[in-house]
Amino acid sequence: MGVQVKGLPGALVEGCVFCAISVGRAPAEIVCQETGALAFLDIHPVAPGHTLVIPRRHADSIAELDEEAAAAVMRLATRMARALYRALQPDGLTLLQNDGRAAGQEVPHFHLHLIPRWYGDGLRMGRGLLRRPAESPAEIGRRIRAALGG
Repeated sequence: MGVQVKGLPGALVEGCVFCAISVGRAPAEIVCQETGALAFLDIHPVAPGHTLVIPRRHADSIAELDEEAAAAVMRLATRMARALYRALQPDGLTLLQNDGRAAGQEVPHFHLHLIPRWYGDGLRMGRGLLRRPAESPAEIGRRIRAALGG
């Protein structure tokens, strides 16, 4: 499934549009390139400056990211946030990552959305998500700690 691309460590996936963007085989409005990560404008922005930050190495989800790729994405996301604040002067930013099809992920290559926000912009995210879990927080916490090995 993954193929090596000369000059880029790790695997890229044929047919993945974000892998193609990362090696210049597909068009994108790239705003910043670093060794381990890339930032480009979303093709269907929900706000001016809506930016995606991706690892250059393919990972379908956050659970597949190695620590190096995760760090590269967050370093670039921080840099991009500063640039978005300077360039567009938004009132805030929404950072969003949909992980998996059930969560709304459309492109199966990990990506972090940086969405500039302004008071009164009309965007609504995260409304109506309050649901009470059937298990107690203590039981859920115990299961998560067990999965971490602790």
